[in-house]
Amino acid sequence: MTPVVPAMKPAPPTPIDTKREELGGPQWDQEWDKIVELALPPEMLSTAVPRDVRRFCPQFYAMSEVDKRAFWAYFFQALAGAEAGLKPTTRVRHTEPEVAVPDDVTKQIVRQEGLLQLAYEDQKRYGCDFDWEADKHLPAHDPARTILRPKNNLECGVKILDRQIIEQHKRLLSESGYWSTLRPGGESYRVFVKQMTNVPEACGVKRVKASETKTKVALR
Repeated sequence: MTPVVPAMKPAPPTPIDTKREELGGPQWDQEWDKIVELALPPEMLSTAVPRDVRRFCPQFYAMSEVDKRAFWAYFFQALAGAEAGLKPTTRVRHTEPEVAVPDDVTKQIVRQEGLLQLAYEDQKRYGCDFDWEADKHLPAHDPARTILRPKNNLECGVKILDRQIIEQHKRLLSESGYWSTLRPGGESYRVFVKQMTNVPEACGVKRVKASETKTKVALR
């Protein structure tokens, strides 16, 4: 039997994506929305999602599954914007002692790679579709590398977040979470929050129109 494809809708653009459309540079591909939405396990569309999701999407629990999928697509777009500037071939090696450690798979100092800044050892930890044995023969920024392919990277990100918020019952914004961008208080978290200002309408976030902002400024 052919698997049933769930109903989906594209997510709105994040601020960085809108700016890139005007100024040029890497942009979010709407096909990536589909990758995220198809990868979501049922639990991430349920009341099992921790309550701090309402920090960004107040109506999450009351929304349809279609709108919940669109929210998560937007969430990962914002995460990719904060982590990699929406550029799939981004590679970073951090020098902080706590992260400058050998990767269990490559045996080299860990590098964060791709849209969500993941590592080859995530293949072991989360069952991600990365193949170091094939990739090590390719140039460092070659988009053909399995870890840099948006589909593999985004699907891995969904697995990581599912482990954190569903299996481990941690908050969405946790100090012990995988991404520093989702740890409140830091600079990278503030960058992420700025990207979460155009969530889908169904989330019920009141938007301030530009005209209203100008009026408020004029009244001061």
